[in-house]
Amino acid sequence: MSSAPRPVVVFGRAGAGAQARELPLEVAIALSYNGSTRAVMMATPADLEDFARGFTVSEGIAEAREIERIEVVDTTLGIDLQIWLVPVAATRHATRQRRQIGPVGCGLCGIESLEQAMEPVLPVARHAFSLTPEQVHAAMAALSAAQPLHEATRAVHAAGFWHPATGLMALREDVGRHNALDKLAGALTRFDQSPDEGVLVLTCRISLDMVQKAARIGAGFVISPSPPTAAAVDLAQAAGITVIGHVREGGFAVYSHPQYLKDATDAE
Repeated sequence: MSSAPRPVVVFGRAGAGAQARELPLEVAIALSYNGSTRAVMMATPADLEDFARGFTVSEGIAEAREIERIEVVDTTLGIDLQIWLVPVAATRHATRQRRQIGPVGCGLCGIESLEQAMEPVLPVARHAFSLTPEQVHAAMAALSAAQPLHEATRAVHAAGFWHPATGLMALREDVGRHNALDKLAGALTRFDQSPDEGVLVLTCRISLDMVQKAARIGAGFVISPSPPTAAAVDLAQAAGITVIGHVREGGFAVYSHPQYLKDATDAE
């Protein structure tokens, strides 16, 4: 279950009236690795194994193939996602954790220095395809039409994966934009789908940490109806990612690597 009804009093032109409205569920979810908690996120309690897999990959903790098993443990305070890594990955993660402060906030979890926050990412090995403007709009429209939790609550973010040949292949929703992308990343590992063969479509602004996650999972396109930050564009340029924002009926803006748009010029 991803939402629950709550009573509200609605004020309008006709006066006040009692109603019940669906609201997204938000619970504390711990992500623990080999018995040690890495982060606690406030998230929607759905697609939890995808969340565990995607967080592991997008935060650079381990590769999907290095996850031995995932256990979803309900507690009185929330949910503990117990993720067990193979020995070599567990040792690598433990060594890294000893150099870090405990996790705070979301997006940049468990970091202790500016160097870690601004850590460069490896360039994406891009699949050889370009998008037409029509495909950009088609990807955005497909995401907008396939958000059941948002339709019910109007209070969550979504991240989708759109393929030029098959359309929208996967979509995940969550109260947190980072969580939605992590859940999508986890789903793609289960589908054995390479993110560089399609487009990440988001409902939120494109920030630095979202581009970091996109780069770590190997996505070549990130598009959104919202604009990116300057830092996100700089990182996308270095990582070889095409960032497209302001997607509206009248057009859109390409902020990095426009050569991957079919009617774009070669200028960068």
